[in-house]
Amino acid sequence: MGSGSSKPDSSPKTHTWTSDTPVQFSPDLVNSLHASPETDSTRARTLELHIQSRVAAELKILQERASNDFEELSARLSASGSADGAPKSAGDTLRDLGREAVQTDVAELKKKLEQRKKLSDVDEGVEKAKSEVIRCLRDNDRRPLDCWKEVQTFKAEVRRLEGVWVEKVVR
Repeated sequence: MGSGSSKPDSSPKTHTWTSDTPVQFSPDLVNSLHASPETDSTRARTLELHIQSRVAAELKILQERASNDFEELSARLSASGSADGAPKSAGDTLRDLGREAVQTDVAELKKKLEQRKKLSDVDEGVEKAKSEVIRCLRDNDRRPLDCWKEVQTFKAEVRRLEGVWVEKVVR
């Protein structure tokens, strides 16, 4: 356990590869490598410049495409401009669509409510008790517990109305 050190050796070990057959390069290859003015740094710089030019070309294509899309959308929006002839922005168009949709939904809901039959008009005593509770709560908005008498009266009227309804159903 304690026989080996826990820290690696500070000097890296070098490995030498030996081959049974000798490796030889042609003199033309060796001369062309020695005569070449290109170094690792110049090769890296050339590669970096090539990559930058490709990225710039792609970016230019994307910008042109976005510009064309914007012009096309602007032309479509101006063609479907407002009634007074002024062009609408995309936000105005969406807002109009949303407003129109909401207005049609509200109109449809109003029609449905009007088509429903009212079973009967609300009893006058219940309506009066309800309005008294509302008036009291508005008058005592900071102290709603002061309206307990009005609430009890409303409950009594509702109980009376329920009793009348039960008698109608049972008979």
